[in-house]
Amino acid sequence: MRRKSVLYLDVAEEIKANIMNGTYPVGSLLPTETELEQLFDVSKITVRRAIELLSSEELVEKKSGKGTTVLSNRPYNKLSKAGTFTEYLNDSGQKVAKKILSLEQVKLSEDSPVYENMGTNVVKFSRLYTLDGKPYIYFNYYLPITLVDVPMEDFENESLYRLMDQHGIEILTFEDSFQTVELTKEQQRILETKEKNGLKRIRKSMNPSGKVVEFSEAIYNTALYPYVIEYEA
Repeated sequence: MRRKSVLYLDVAEEIKANIMNGTYPVGSLLPTETELEQLFDVSKITVRRAIELLSSEELVEKKSGKGTTVLSNRPYNKLSKAGTFTEYLNDSGQKVAKKILSLEQVKLSEDSPVYENMGTNVVKFSRLYTLDGKPYIYFNYYLPITLVDVPMEDFENESLYRLMDQHGIEILTFEDSFQTVELTKEQQRILETKEKNGLKRIRKSMNPSGKVVEFSEAIYNTALYPYVIEYEA
């Protein structure tokens, strides 16, 4: 449907949505500038500014005489120079699977480390990753209460960051910290291990205003497989 007087931000958002939903797959060419002008009923300048914005997010690449190529469909591609750990495992021939353990609204106490970052009321999302059928990573995500009405099947079918993006929760930066911890009996039970220690990763994801919009804790059974970060050059 054609829309009049669309700003370049609106054009960029709609093109980005079409990249995310597969209308413009990774490796394909976007419509030409002329076609986009006609599609959105906007000027060439508006289209070019929209493409420049998507290019700055490293979602597309424009080459003179060749058109604009879709490079990525990651919502936070600029933050993904280091490939995700699950991608590394899959590429290494490991069979990675995941299942949701729980999804609930919780009220945090003031002594919770999450409370000082996200306040009292949050959505808690727990998930277990298995490696070749064996429990490997136990995740607890604390997310904005605005996601309270999102059905569990959406969490099952979408990546977390794409789901957050779809609900207007923008992430600008990640902050990860790692430490070796002694596993609790509950963590040992969930990970089906008698190992005493594991690796704990705490992630804080911040929006453009610096507000924490994700606080997550991941416990890795590194006796099963070491944690690896693979960076692109």
